[in-house]
Amino acid sequence: MSVLAAFMVPHPPLIVPEVGKGGEAQIADTTLAYERVADEVAALEPETIIVTSPHSVMYSDYFHISPGSGAEGSLRQFRAPGVRFSEKYDTELVKRICELADAENLPAGTLGERDADLDHGTMVPLWFIRNKYTGGKLVRIGLSGLPLSEHYRLGQIIARAAGDCNRRAVIIASGDLSHKLQPYGPYGYSPEGPEYDSRIMDVCGRAAFGELFDFSESFCDKAAECGHRSFVIMAGAFDGLRVKATVLSHQDVTGVGYGVCTFYPDGEDEGRRFLKAYQEKNEKEQLEKAEKSDAYVKLARASVEAWVRDRRRIPVPEGLPEEMLDRRAGTFVSLHRNGQLRGCIGTIMATCGSVAEEILQNAVSACSRDPRFPPVAPDELSGLEISVDVLGDLEPIDSPDQLDVKRYGVVVSHGMKRGLLLPNLDGVDTVEDQIDIARRKGGIRESEPYTLERFEVVRHY
Repeated sequence: MSVLAAFMVPHPPLIVPEVGKGGEAQIADTTLAYERVADEVAALEPETIIVTSPHSVMYSDYFHISPGSGAEGSLRQFRAPGVRFSEKYDTELVKRICELADAENLPAGTLGERDADLDHGTMVPLWFIRNKYTGGKLVRIGLSGLPLSEHYRLGQIIARAAGDCNRRAVIIASGDLSHKLQPYGPYGYSPEGPEYDSRIMDVCGRAAFGELFDFSESFCDKAAECGHRSFVIMAGAFDGLRVKATVLSHQDVTGVGYGVCTFYPDGEDEGRRFLKAYQEKNEKEQLEKAEKSDAYVKLARASVEAWVRDRRRIPVPEGLPEEMLDRRAGTFVSLHRNGQLRGCIGTIMATCGSVAEEILQNAVSACSRDPRFPPVAPDELSGLEISVDVLGDLEPIDSPDQLDVKRYGVVVSHGMKRGLLLPNLDGVDTVEDQIDIARRKGGIRESEPYTLERFEVVRHY
């Protein structure tokens, strides 16, 4: 057996009567949909309930799977201590997921548990399910800051592991939609909020899971959603399968989006290998960009490829434009893969004899020495998007009013501590954000005085 069905559900504590104390009436449609989900889970009689929750332990570069034989929890933090849960974990299935993840080089496992208690992203769905069905052990999985493609891969592994263990399993993809749907809501309003809800309900209603990759990180951040990665994991579990999808409800009356959908596999379909199609499309686009890129980017790519494949530094080649050989300047080399940053290292001022040498040096560092990421692997090269920024001279400024996030980068300094942020970055929309990020990158505390410098760049794609 494998994954019998999956359910996309929200997790507002308000929906539990002991928490809502009558306030749950405003989301009655969601309650009715949830009741149907619980009925369907009970009818399936799963041996294992797999919950993916945004409020479980979350790391930027690792999927945490709850360890041990089980866990307890309550809605005490929502003033309902009497709503309690005690769940047993499916240790055999957890072990198999970890084994497959390790074999597939996917960073997932049971390490790093910070809080063993069940989270409300898990308990709210269980409140409905346990009212109708008390069987089945639990597997609880947190999300990560890794690319959406890695979340999809985790879903594929979950399905394989369930099959290997001969489990009758269901997936509960726990996650609210946008938190910025109404001006009166607790998080305010953003135009991306309603757009996100409209798009995600359409995509999930058609089970068009390949389109989940089209939601950019910046767009999701502005919409303030919390469940997208959870939904992508669920989609991965249905890779290569037709899926019958049903939208049960969508509400936004509290300013937060609550969507409920059901998904049932309906036979094999090789045309629904969405991760494979996404990666092939991305690699094709990057190869086309590489062919059209200028000498700056081609040089950076050659340096990256030589280092990743052979641990070899290449010399400055012949035939480069004169400005790359005669000019000295700081440069940054940025690597992206699947729409996410994969490495970025640079120099504020020239440290080499030419821009060309600066690019060669920083390209090697970007692919192998960025402390935020593991070194780039050879099988990642074809999907890498590379850009090169050549920095202009630093110019001291007296006020943030002299900055423009699209035009100028910024250097924030306090004594020997300096933090830099390039201009025109996706998701950095205000000068305040730009300064704050640069300050934190430099390890400068908010209470410490600082000076500002600005610079312009020429960006090469």
